[in-house]
Amino acid sequence: MRPAFILSLLLASLLPAQEPSPKKPSGSRPPRIVRPGVSTPGVKRAMETIKPLAEISIPGVPDWQVVTSDSLWVSNGPKNTLHRIDAKSNQQSATIPVGTRPCSGLAAGFGSIWVPLCGARGTGEGKGLARVDIKTNQVIATIPVGPADSEGGLTTSKDAVWIVSDPKGVLTRIDPKTNKPVAEITIPAGSVAAHFAAGFVWVTANKASKLIQIDAKKNAVVREIEVGPSPRFLTSGAGSVWTVNQGDGSVTRVDAKSGAIQAKIEAGIPGPGGEVSFGGGGLWITVFDIPITFIDAKTNTVTKQWTGPGGDAIRFGLNSVWLSNLRQQNLWRIDPKKL
Repeated sequence: MRPAFILSLLLASLLPAQEPSPKKPSGSRPPRIVRPGVSTPGVKRAMETIKPLAEISIPGVPDWQVVTSDSLWVSNGPKNTLHRIDAKSNQQSATIPVGTRPCSGLAAGFGSIWVPLCGARGTGEGKGLARVDIKTNQVIATIPVGPADSEGGLTTSKDAVWIVSDPKGVLTRIDPKTNKPVAEITIPAGSVAAHFAAGFVWVTANKASKLIQIDAKKNAVVREIEVGPSPRFLTSGAGSVWTVNQGDGSVTRVDAKSGAIQAKIEAGIPGPGGEVSFGGGGLWITVFDIPITFIDAKTNTVTKQWTGPGGDAIRFGLNSVWLSNLRQQNLWRIDPKKL
């Protein structure tokens, strides 16, 4: 031992014993969510068995996606950018600065990509909605209406853009001709994501555990539907609206006209994060640890589920499954026929 170290030990022995520092409350950091997945034999498989058609590097945090006729678009929050991927070459064709911290989904419509901006952390400065022209890859408007939640979603109908704009419970309708809000509809507090289907705007009320059906012509709530606990992400397909319920990891299927519950499907993917998309005969869901879950729309059952690293955003389009691997900083394009 070094003399200095020995001296420090002697001095320490003469000092009064100190009380051990109090431990941080166990609730200071939430425990990691265990996602069990489904227990059906033969359904689970490993992510390493997937061979993507293309792997596109996107340094940062590649996240939310939307598909157009010839491209896949993905947002990148830390870089304040939107990336356009050419479907023919599987290469980036544009990197577009959109504003501070794009978040809460993407939507396409009216010749544009609509990008919610969460703004600066802490202050919210720069919060709004960016409109990117598909032809020029340029921001042509920034609307001062931002998302209510960083983990939500917006949608377009035939003549409007819809976004949940206030956590207290406001759905804002924006006229794409003027880029201005034209209506505000009161919805339950804690609502997060919107999706247009069958003439209605559907909103997940995460805190109320409900799906809200809104008449897009009358700007009025039609009904509130009890679904699974804490619904967040939603999509439509096969005549239905589907909600991913974060409270218990289930999926609720709702008739897109009547609002009747058609099925509740156990998927085993509870907890935060993720996204959902419909295509190829069923529902595609992503969360960390279980990056891809497929639900067959004919049987309302999970028929395939992949576990391992990857995921956090997903889209079906251009005859492909597109998976944002957020932590791996890349995007996978996958042939659904080979899954």
